[in-house]
Amino acid sequence: MKPWTPSSWRNCPIRQVPTYPDSAKLNQAETQLAKYPPLVFAGEARELRRQFSLVTEGKAFLLQGGDCAESFAEFSANNIRDTFKVLLQMAVVLTFAGGCPVVKVGRMAGQFAKPRSADTEVLDGIELPSYRGDIINGNDFTAESRTPDPERMLMAYHQSAATLNLVRAFATGGLADLHKVHQWNLNFVEQSPLGERYQHLANRIDETLAFMAACGLEVSSVPQLKETAFYTSHEALLLPYEEALTRQDSLTGNWYDCSAHMLWIGDRTRQPDGAHVEFLRGVHNPIGIKAGPSTDPNELLRLLDILNPDNEAGRINVIVRMGADKVADHLPGLLQAIKREGRKVLWSSDPMHGNTVKASSGFKTRAVERILQEVKAFFQIHKAEGTYAGGVHFEMTGKNVTECIGGAYQITEQQLGDRYHTFCDPRLNADQALELAFLISESLKEARR
Repeated sequence: MKPWTPSSWRNCPIRQVPTYPDSAKLNQAETQLAKYPPLVFAGEARELRRQFSLVTEGKAFLLQGGDCAESFAEFSANNIRDTFKVLLQMAVVLTFAGGCPVVKVGRMAGQFAKPRSADTEVLDGIELPSYRGDIINGNDFTAESRTPDPERMLMAYHQSAATLNLVRAFATGGLADLHKVHQWNLNFVEQSPLGERYQHLANRIDETLAFMAACGLEVSSVPQLKETAFYTSHEALLLPYEEALTRQDSLTGNWYDCSAHMLWIGDRTRQPDGAHVEFLRGVHNPIGIKAGPSTDPNELLRLLDILNPDNEAGRINVIVRMGADKVADHLPGLLQAIKREGRKVLWSSDPMHGNTVKASSGFKTRAVERILQEVKAFFQIHKAEGTYAGGVHFEMTGKNVTECIGGAYQITEQQLGDRYHTFCDPRLNADQALELAFLISESLKEARR
């Protein structure tokens, strides 16, 4: 392969890139970003790779979740806290049921850019650039708002830094203490049909901690019971931003994209000769590859040759997003090819993106039943192929939104407009996410048997 540099992607064909009208302003923003401190550290990314290797070997499970696209308008400490608490709830359910460690990765502190199916959109005869996420342009349908602005990258950096600061405090400052599992309940989850089930699980954890204390173990001094490791991730879509935050590690000499612990390549930008693959082949973070129905087994193997030539466990997470109706037709071929070639891959299921539909009311939505159907099929196919279903990847929020239909509260199409707050794709609310965690825990328990 040709020598890699943080900017070698600029010589490759690229998709899903905005057109900035002022190149001098773009260069200025990139130069300023390059002077900012890293958001995460190389050692943290190496530790996540180690944990991903455990998942790849079937010794742990990956829980990845968070916003479809973070926004400047919805940025608040309460939103960050509530999403963090829901992920903790889900992780406890999966850990307790599956009997294995759960690696927690948030889609936050950087998940701003979104791929679009078209470069422009037309409304009332007016054509403007598509909204590509707050890091690029605004959602309001005006020429000023939709014009890509490179200074938004600086705003995204500062919001990501503030988010990371709060998440680190939550993870190590007491909120993640297992003695407080009762306090993780959000108000509307407490009143849901799942409230009693979660309360029963929390009581069992309390009993376990009390038993350990009665046996003479100082549970209050065990770090694993009082704090947790929590990592960040986002799609590495806006490459000028990613390059500006790429740093060379002083200990190993390797390059790391310090905008997040984990980055992934989307289903629209995984061309083997494309700019996004070229950029990510040179950084040593754990890398995700979204695999949709159009993913060919030979193409996936070629991507693995490029992104993981040494076949190291923990480097690659293939994130399967097929759709409930297509996963049984397309996933087995991928599993068989990877298994036949002896490639070390962490497999996880993204049951959100392949199950998006447009409701009669005009809202984009996803049915909880279809999401669960794809996850169940994901576990069943892995069992049939003798491979390990290593994780799940959800778009969710701690807010009490009405964006996905179904679930324990049975949100209907008519209720979508009540609290439809997403700027992009529909998200599970806390109750729906926790419900799925309980259902997935049963499949995980069976898989680990």
